Amino acid sequence: MHLLWENVVKNLMSLWAGKYKDLDEGEGSYHIPPAVWDEIGRAGIASGDLIPYVFGPKPPNVASDKISWTADTRAFWTLYVAPVVLRGRFIHDKYYDHFLDLVKLLHMCLQFEITDDEIEMVRTGFISWVQKYEDYYYQHRPERLSAAPLTIHALLHIAESIRLAGPVWASWAFPMERYCGRLVPAIRSRRHPYSGLNRYVLDAARLTHIKLLYPGLRSILRLAPEIVERGLAIPNYDTCVLLPAKQPFVPERGLLDKLLGCLCTRLTATPAAVRAALPRELQQWGKVRILNGGDTIRAADITAVTEDGRDASHVRYELLVDKNARYRNRPVILEKKTFYGQLRQILVINLGPVPSASPPQSEPSTLVLGVIRRCIIESDHRALDIHYYRRHGALEIVDITTIQCLVGRVQDRGHYGVIDRSGALARAIYIEEAE
Repeated sequence: MHLLWENVVKNLMSLWAGKYKDLDEGEGSYHIPPAVWDEIGRAGIASGDLIPYVFGPKPPNVASDKISWTADTRAFWTLYVAPVVLRGRFIHDKYYDHFLDLVKLLHMCLQFEITDDEIEMVRTGFISWVQKYEDYYYQHRPERLSAAPLTIHALLHIAESIRLAGPVWASWAFPMERYCGRLVPAIRSRRHPYSGLNRYVLDAARLTHIKLLYPGLRSILRLAPEIVERGLAIPNYDTCVLLPAKQPFVPERGLLDKLLGCLCTRLTATPAAVRAALPRELQQWGKVRILNGGDTIRAADITAVTEDGRDASHVRYELLVDKNARYRNRPVILEKKTFYGQLRQILVINLGPVPSASPPQSEPSTLVLGVIRRCIIESDHRALDIHYYRRHGALEIVDITTIQCLVGRVQDRGHYGVIDRSGALARAIYIEEAE
């Protein structure tokens, strides 16, 4: 935590801004001009509104804000925002590629589980990264020795630390820092601060002991309210619940045609049969929550956006796609493919019987569908699972269970970088346990 976010990464940011211990570039060219650095800061700030709150706090302005940075915000900026906003900013790409090598190693270190082979990759990866760092920044010149502090050498010991102590999350400092934060409100007296601290620690320990001895009292002695899952559960949709707002909805002609096409494919039925079973008025819901710790996703068309709100409508979803769709005479071979888009609407349809469907639908059924405007992905960074797009495509209708999670976006120079923490970027995070 302190080695990377409060030292190595912080020093890199100062080096790029040309404000590291009065050092010039020497024989390198890693300085980013002040006007460009300011633009990078503004891009990071603007992207804060495009990143769901569950991803973490908004990143501060890297160019002007020297106070708001914490280990948490600097970690998020490094792992998710910087790979997008720093792309094409250096005179020579080797500095950007060198930074991406560090990001890849950090993602590997932050995995919830790590294998022996991956630990070896971390070891050799940091050796290579430190050697390049010395070439690019220290440049093997005695007068630039301040560019190679002890923290750079400490990177070479990370792999062995993981081998001895387990994944990084097993020994990082976040739990201690959060616990210290919980102790601060216990200080009620400036003259005798330790009396309040001692009483709080003792009382908390007693409550924990009682709850361990008498599990039946656990809910009664909770200091925080128990989390109760709320929302409307739909039969056969066991992985999610729907949340307000709710309102009736009559689809216009274009959307109705897409609904008919979706249901005809799903039910293997004719448009006439589906149209007869489809009610004229549908239900439209504002949010869907994925159960068991999943995300709460907002429908963009019905949920009001507040002035300080953050977008929580862009999602990752998976569909089965025919590999041979372009070839008329080849057999259908379905494969799962990942897409990204904005959830515009959540529709609940009380569908009547469709006897001519295959297999026959003899009873009424309830369907929950999502109306999504797909992002037209133009390029990808496969190693970091970052996907770039400029515009949205046409609407498409999918079953709500195909939606996997929320994604964030980083806007920069007319492009949007989609950051998906559930794929290759999935990592361990610290969550306080409710008392």
